[in-house]
Amino acid sequence: MNFDKIGLQVPEILLPNKDVDLYKWSVVACDQYTSQPDYWEQAKTTTENQPSTLNVIFPEVFLEDSDGDERIKNINNNMQQYLDDEILVPMSQKGFVLVDRKTSQAPSRKGLVVAIDLEQYDFNKGSQTLIRATEGTIVDRLPPRIKVRQDAAIELPHIMVLIDDPQRTVIEPLFEQNPTALYDFELMMNSGHLKGYAIDTPELIQQVADALENLASPEVFAKKYNAEGKDVLLYAMGDGNHSLATAKAIWEKIKQDVTDTQSVMDNPARYALVELVNIHDEGLQFEPIHRVIFNVNPEQLLKDMQAHFSGNCSICRCDNEAEMKQRAQVANIENIHIVPFNDISGYGYIQIENPVFTLELATIESFLNDYLDNNGGKVDFIHGDDVVNELGVKEGNMGFFFPPISKHSLFKTIIFDGALPRKTFSMGEADEKRFYLEARKIK
Repeated sequence: MNFDKIGLQVPEILLPNKDVDLYKWSVVACDQYTSQPDYWEQAKTTTENQPSTLNVIFPEVFLEDSDGDERIKNINNNMQQYLDDEILVPMSQKGFVLVDRKTSQAPSRKGLVVAIDLEQYDFNKGSQTLIRATEGTIVDRLPPRIKVRQDAAIELPHIMVLIDDPQRTVIEPLFEQNPTALYDFELMMNSGHLKGYAIDTPELIQQVADALENLASPEVFAKKYNAEGKDVLLYAMGDGNHSLATAKAIWEKIKQDVTDTQSVMDNPARYALVELVNIHDEGLQFEPIHRVIFNVNPEQLLKDMQAHFSGNCSICRCDNEAEMKQRAQVANIENIHIVPFNDISGYGYIQIENPVFTLELATIESFLNDYLDNNGGKVDFIHGDDVVNELGVKEGNMGFFFPPISKHSLFKTIIFDGALPRKTFSMGEADEKRFYLEARKIK
């Protein structure tokens, strides 16, 4: 089967052997709970002395700790040990894994674990490739991730890639074929339930390929988006944007370092394991990603923001959170952006008239990025109002609340406007993120 036209490979997927406790094996994506080390300490306690993906990932909450190199060395050693001890073993044959995830917010979110071709992915601005980033990729954030992956024996995906399949032709029909069950278990820390099924027969694999090839048809694409003359976008990044960009960077380096370009194209590092999710899946919800700023003077920041927007920016204080949220409901007035915030003094909102950008986030970041570069301070990307409420009101901190974007307009926005600002949206809350389970050799 030739999958080049749809940027796909049928991978040899590794799964934990039957003696592994999957409750302890599977942990949440490493880029979650980045300001909550207690979460990761609890995960460590839960998985103590047991085979676990916690031992082969680098939670980003610890990226700035002094033991980074030692941690990466241990990760690489643990990966090899899991292979040598057959903690990870191949599925009976090459294929995909059909996933059904229950979360705290949805009874079912369906996905399909596949390998995508990094030759058909470009995260740079203006990309017209088959696989595209949906948000700006910060190249400066790649080096620590590259250090983790470059000597890794295996990859474990928390990457989720979206397809726009309103007729539900790719993933959903596979559940009607009675696929063989691979796993069925509760996820740790009240994060839901996970089921997986083997999609490994030639007939089912071809069914997937045919449905994706139809979505990638230039004629179907042009009609769907009124995009005559535009290059086809089949896969749009959902979660794990920087992880896929890391895989791409390493793949490009591998190609540069060899003279036999033909043989290198068979290198397993050419592909990346991901979970495909239909953007029309009822279990998939887009949530905003808020911001909390650390080590700043909120009053000075607000004064400088008003000066930056040259008289178009007003700051209003509110008596409580409820009033702040009520005032923010008028945020969809044309030519006005309203962004709620909190700090040690309480709640309020920022009102900006005649904004240059479409999204509130883009408007605020047009000021905030330069401000932090020039004045110091640190930003973290936060899922959930409750965490912003907890962190934003501490001395020296400030929280910004942003509205969600519509998932149904995402593909058309990327096709015509390009990538969104970094960390614009999240596919669900933190505990709904992908949990590590499947793996694939990349060496």
